[in-house]
Amino acid sequence: MSDKPPARFQRGNFVVADLDRALTFYEGVLGFEVEYRLGDNPDSYSRPVFAIPTEATLGFVTLSLPNQQRVMALTEIKGIVLEPVPHPRRNAIVLETQDPDAVMAGARDLGLTVYEEEVLKTGDGRVGREIGIVDFDDNLVVIYKILGAGE
Repeated sequence: MSDKPPARFQRGNFVVADLDRALTFYEGVLGFEVEYRLGDNPDSYSRPVFAIPTEATLGFVTLSLPNQQRVMALTEIKGIVLEPVPHPRRNAIVLETQDPDAVMAGARDLGLTVYEEEVLKTGDGRVGREIGIVDFDDNLVVIYKILGAGE
């Protein structure tokens, strides 16, 4: 019998139109660090699973946080029009941050949509702050900070 769990979460991935532009948010505002960056690969497994046409070119980065290695990735698709994904949005990443005000200010400085802040109430009674931010490619990032025990 194996001691390995049946699954292990490796990373989330967002598709973007421009890696350098996307990194102004993910690196510059959220604090991710690029672990590695790859250029176009015509044989990439991403092509069939993301249904990427052969005329498109790909780029790819994995991103880490100080305590979470390669927990996020961005796949760049260039050379084709990326049609908007219809709403309601179908995915998001959720990040705990210690300075939501700085993250919101940085996102606004980039011209990103920052939703109104809400009070977060967790299932175990804690309260905090919760804010949605939409990146350049309409990907949703929800940030939060736990403030303490609820009433």
